[in-house]
Amino acid sequence: MSDALDGIDAISTRTKFSYGLGALGKDFACSIVYLFLMYYYTDIVGVPAAFVGTLFLVVRMIDAVSDPVMGMIVDNTRSRFGKFRPWIVLGTVINSLALLALFSAHLFTGSQLLLFVTVTYIVWGLTYTIMDIPFWSMVPALSASREERERLVVWPRLFASIAWTIVGTYGLASIAFLGEGDEGKGFLLLSGLIIIAFVASALITFTQVKERVATQVTSERFAFGDVIAILRNNDQLASLIGCVLTFNIGTQLVGGFAIYYFSYAIGKPELFPMFALVSGIAEMLGIFIFPWLCRHLPRHFTWYIASVFALACSLVLLAGSIVAPESGVLVAVAGALLKFGGGIANGLGTVMLADVVDYGHYKTGKRSESIIFSVQTMLVKFAGAFAGFFIGVGLSLIGYVPNEIQSEATVFGLRALMIGLPVFFLIGSIWAYRQTFRLHGELHQRVSDFISKQR
Repeated sequence: MSDALDGIDAISTRTKFSYGLGALGKDFACSIVYLFLMYYYTDIVGVPAAFVGTLFLVVRMIDAVSDPVMGMIVDNTRSRFGKFRPWIVLGTVINSLALLALFSAHLFTGSQLLLFVTVTYIVWGLTYTIMDIPFWSMVPALSASREERERLVVWPRLFASIAWTIVGTYGLASIAFLGEGDEGKGFLLLSGLIIIAFVASALITFTQVKERVATQVTSERFAFGDVIAILRNNDQLASLIGCVLTFNIGTQLVGGFAIYYFSYAIGKPELFPMFALVSGIAEMLGIFIFPWLCRHLPRHFTWYIASVFALACSLVLLAGSIVAPESGVLVAVAGALLKFGGGIANGLGTVMLADVVDYGHYKTGKRSESIIFSVQTMLVKFAGAFAGFFIGVGLSLIGYVPNEIQSEATVFGLRALMIGLPVFFLIGSIWAYRQTFRLHGELHQRVSDFISKQR
């Protein structure tokens, strides 16, 4: 398949912008969970950190089944609105209600609290799946061109970064303002405001973004046995899972520990919003640069570049902890390095997944955008779950006590967890990519030629 843009492959700027706005609202709703839910549970609601970490991990095991099943449901959907957009709207509405319930936990106490936290977190994860899988599954359905896909994913990734930057930078301040001294109330009201943007962006995507490629390729329906076969027989999907999961666990560990690290190890909680702001700007820059890197460098180099930048974050934090722990400049540099690499990896990961869809079609004869893209949703949640588990258990092991001055041993533990633990996962990501991912060069060309003949 040639990457030359023809009438089918080219995507209008209006469509790209509308698709990007869909990610803005979606990631407003997602970022408040991944950035602050652990903190909300431990420091506001009073749930033990080990319980929260274990909950995050155990509940995500459900997604190993639910996400591919949702992918199958989407791929089997036939409607006059296409197979993706109806689920985006329905999932957004349901997940909005779940989000509101998630941040109502402070209204409960005792055994009721733990039950409520468990149930609402399960429901949030399941309903997030309904919306997120069809949203990202649209990428290969909007263009068959590799280059155009690379240009397309910049938009939702950029808007997603904007959402994470806003919530990370202004979230705690907004919570304090809205709650008027009651942080539980503040979290609940902020969730309500986020829901408004969430629903509005979904409606924009529904009305302005329409698939064009997938319906030309196949009309086959999938049974659960097909789902298992597709996931089992696609070796490059397994490779991508290893690369992306380890990378995201590493970066999410830094982001998850940051609020505790700056508040208790450094003693300057105001560094967290600055860290989030600079990180967000750097992530946007990484996303912008990603298509340029793909045009000027062999794509397999790009993953190494992203990983090296993320690793450099830990080196800067280590140096800063020794020579100037309270340095805002070093904190900003560390955040910039982490998320610049993250921006590149996010863009590349989505494009790699679209290539994996083509590879699966080449290898099995079945095209399954939603089933394969369900893996992306699962990876995001699994990375957050594993990171949350390590954070929760880690905080318990080092003797962390919410809202108290921490002991020297606890402070040392926070530094070790924030700086050292992510390094192991990032190095693991580099190793997994180098050893297993081969969907570039001659193999990618064979897949492209096959897909071209099917169109």
